[in-house]
Amino acid sequence: MHDGMTLISTLAAAFGLALVLGLLAQWARLPALVGYLLAGVLIGPHTPGFVGDLHLAQQLSEVGVMLLMFGVGLHFSVGDLMSVKGIALPGALVQMGAATAMGAGLAHFWWGWEVGASLVFGLALSVASTVVLLRALESRELLHTGNGRIAVGWLVVEDLAMVLALVLMPVLGGKGEGSGGNLLVTIVTTLLAVAAFVAVMLIAGRRLLPWMLWQVNRTGSRELFTLATVAAAVGLAVGAAALFGVSVALGAFFAGLVLRESAFSERAAHESLPLRDAFAVLFFVAVGMLFDPMVLVRQPLAVLATVAVILVGKTVAAAALVLLLRYPLSTALTVAVSLAQIGEFSFILLGLGQHLGLVPAEATSLVVAGAIVSIALNPLLFSGVEPLRRWVLARSAWARQLEARDDPLAELPADTPSTSLAGQIVLVGHGTLGMALHQQLGDRPLVVIDRDRDVVEQLRAQGQAAVLGDAAEAMTLVQAHIAHAAWLVVALADVRGVPALLSLARQLNPGLRCAVLAHTDEEEKWLADAGVSHVLRSQRALAEALARVVAA
Repeated sequence: MHDGMTLISTLAAAFGLALVLGLLAQWARLPALVGYLLAGVLIGPHTPGFVGDLHLAQQLSEVGVMLLMFGVGLHFSVGDLMSVKGIALPGALVQMGAATAMGAGLAHFWWGWEVGASLVFGLALSVASTVVLLRALESRELLHTGNGRIAVGWLVVEDLAMVLALVLMPVLGGKGEGSGGNLLVTIVTTLLAVAAFVAVMLIAGRRLLPWMLWQVNRTGSRELFTLATVAAAVGLAVGAAALFGVSVALGAFFAGLVLRESAFSERAAHESLPLRDAFAVLFFVAVGMLFDPMVLVRQPLAVLATVAVILVGKTVAAAALVLLLRYPLSTALTVAVSLAQIGEFSFILLGLGQHLGLVPAEATSLVVAGAIVSIALNPLLFSGVEPLRRWVLARSAWARQLEARDDPLAELPADTPSTSLAGQIVLVGHGTLGMALHQQLGDRPLVVIDRDRDVVEQLRAQGQAAVLGDAAEAMTLVQAHIAHAAWLVVALADVRGVPALLSLARQLNPGLRCAVLAHTDEEEKWLADAGVSHVLRSQRALAEALARVVAA
């Protein structure tokens, strides 16, 4: 094909094959992204037939990373980020250190690599893929839960650490400007640049970005608004990388973060969604194009060892750290599975390592093989989190203790007012819906049950009675004084466990009334048949509220 058609032919082959193989993967009950990865392998330079332009595909996939991180920032407030700093900061740094040590030890002592090459290889295995994590959390509606916020905050810390690593690698490799100078000066300079970027975005960006979108919105043009949204995401990401040396992904994330508080955040997220999905597919195709299938024949044991570090080593290290920080088993499992894969930063790190002559060529083949396998298996691992949690809790008293039953926050303080423990409302879940309901209830006696430790700590600091634990467990309901409650209100997105929860609660309080929000007609009928006294259909309840406003 004519050279001028390289971009078009690459896009056509990437999207066409991704669609076909994605559909086949879904029919085979596999994640669609497995098909996207295979599409990349088929048009990559290591397989016969059509070969796409790898350089172009990687650049286009980088746009997808920017747009995806911009969308995350639009739904992730500064408060969310700060609320998980107690676990995300120490957890991410220690987990990266543990994974780097495992990978480096494998490369140095088994394969005989130099220390520098071994460290770069280990570091490449320690950082998870932003794209894979966000797609997994969004597909399971976990992105805005407490566990989702911890996972995203953990990844933000990893990104910041990788920015520092990328800046220091030329220095450590003896090819940077400061190779013969003071390493401490380089580190301090990098940290100051990152801090300056964050300050500029949080102070100036909060005023400039909303003002810009307001001016565009006044034109009444939908396409101009979409263009402004994409320009903000990509332009600020590239500008942040050029001026402050941070990654484009991190720059786009903070662009969305500062725009979140404006009146246009929801619209900006909606307008950029189709582009985010399309370019995210290109990311997986670009990863597949890097893969050389022959590495499975030449170095099968090395590939298995690399995959073991990613899927087992990182998972166990992350889970152990979360449990040591006294978070429940469910949080430990979610965070551990979230990090059991590698992606874009790993490739960037290995690319720079090869350019500097720090790592051998086989390192890239092993890392790409590890990425392919871990990305393909990650959705399956996520699907097994909840069944594994239930299975372990049913068979292990120690696991039930880890689920926060022995945690001080699992018991109400002795000075809890008696007025809050008689005729009270027991509210299960303090997410978006639960928080809004809590505000509407005003001074009504209330006890909140939530599985997010940070939420419970924050509520108690405000003087609100709250219990940490799983409402489906009798001990948690007893701590919430369900026997004396008037109402049980379930404010959870997933209502599949409501019948069992209600049955247990009514064993302790036969006259208990229950209210649940259903999202579909089928859910509404199913919950009513299960004995829920008040089932509200989300869209119908919203219509009735609007009707009351209009009729008033």
